Amino acid sequence: MGKNLTSRAEDYSKWYNELVVKSDLAENSGVRGCMVIKPYGYAIWEKMQAQLDKMFKETGHENAYFPLFIPKSYLSKEASHVEGFAKECAVVTHYRLKNAEDGSGIVVDEDAKLEEELIVRPTSETIIWDTYRKWIQSYRDLPLKINQWANVVRWEMRTRLFLRTAEFLWQEGHTAHATREEAIEEAEQMMHVYAEFAEDYMGVPVIKGTKTASERFAGAEETYCIEALMQDGKALQAGTSHFLGQNFAKAFDVKFATKEGQQEHVWATSWGVSTRLMGALVMTHSDDNGLVLPPKLAPIQVVIVPIYKGMGQLDAISEKVEPLVKELRAKGISVKYDNRDTHKPGFKFNEYELKGVPVRLAIGQRDLENGTYEVARRDTLEKESVNAADIVAKVEALLEDIQSNIYQKAIDYRTEHITRVDSYDEFKKVIEEKGGFVSAHWDGTPETEDKIKEDTKATIRCIPLHAEQEEGTCIVTGKPSSQRVLFAKAY
Repeated sequence: MGKNLTSRAEDYSKWYNELVVKSDLAENSGVRGCMVIKPYGYAIWEKMQAQLDKMFKETGHENAYFPLFIPKSYLSKEASHVEGFAKECAVVTHYRLKNAEDGSGIVVDEDAKLEEELIVRPTSETIIWDTYRKWIQSYRDLPLKINQWANVVRWEMRTRLFLRTAEFLWQEGHTAHATREEAIEEAEQMMHVYAEFAEDYMGVPVIKGTKTASERFAGAEETYCIEALMQDGKALQAGTSHFLGQNFAKAFDVKFATKEGQQEHVWATSWGVSTRLMGALVMTHSDDNGLVLPPKLAPIQVVIVPIYKGMGQLDAISEKVEPLVKELRAKGISVKYDNRDTHKPGFKFNEYELKGVPVRLAIGQRDLENGTYEVARRDTLEKESVNAADIVAKVEALLEDIQSNIYQKAIDYRTEHITRVDSYDEFKKVIEEKGGFVSAHWDGTPETEDKIKEDTKATIRCIPLHAEQEEGTCIVTGKPSSQRVLFAKAY
């Protein structure tokens, strides 16, 4: 099973596309811009989903489900929201098909036009806030903290597997609060939850911050974000959390009776991460040999490959391996014993390397006689011989070590690719030649932000949280600036 992957140095974009397909994560579908997530890719998403779901519930959120279709009139109730999503919406106009009279096939039945068009949800704020009006009457109903796991559609012209597809999977949290302070606290909390997940489980270091006004979610007063850096020096927005103020509550007339009996509009947040995290996972850790997966999210953490001649040897190896498989599984480690007789060991080694399985054990006749296993780790490709008596402890230690090692490697890369600049010429040179995050002073105006984007294709990725105040001057206009912001080219 030759990998034949384009190298990252040769063509990073091509390497990524090939790797996603060849490692069985996903493939393009018969629907333009939509993907099929294959079982191996979906198994990683399920692990992500399970951990995030646990973290949401630990912070007091409950799951619910809302309709896929949104009446067009709902979307127009919040002006900036509709403006932000209008160009990406898929619209349902009819509810029936019929056979063409000339026998040429199926056509839309013109008599089956909907009274009001339905939007296939690009995000669910509008349908959810229409529902919340019925659910929220008094301060006793607050806070209301709901999450839904769903699919959404945003019509994209240029698509890439996981990173930008017309339909994608995600979760979206929508919460309602009695006070502004509570809502802001919620939005910040969820940004921290996302950051913890990205760093502790995905092994992806992120920078927490807020977006500029022009980069905010449509309808938000503040957008909090986590920004990651990929191996090609481009940034990737890995998650966002929005403080929506009272915009949606006012648009949908969601009020509550306070303890004093006054009627007030509630305060809102929304937050989400999507299957784009799969793209972040691939691009942060993987190499020219294939995927490198963090053990905490790998569908198979350990694979055992027997090397044998004849069924007699295979039976002896299987007898030795069976109790080990049970012992590892009892410790919560996912193991695959690949005793297929349809593929040679070399093919299997290649396959699991491509699929990023963190630890590979091989056992042949000589290992059987010596009471050893050959142990290979995916992140460094190092191999060693380990006594069978020590193998469980070795595997446990390796999984921990690989998780921390790939995270540290990503941190080191990011550290090397954060560059402070004080002039526009230096800024342009770094963006063009080195990439990564560029830390620079900005005068706070959208005009300057637009000019930099037009000149260099770099955008302000975030205004870092708790960044130290540092007086300086804008690299473009020379106007005063009180802190640096992070720029980068981005996905």
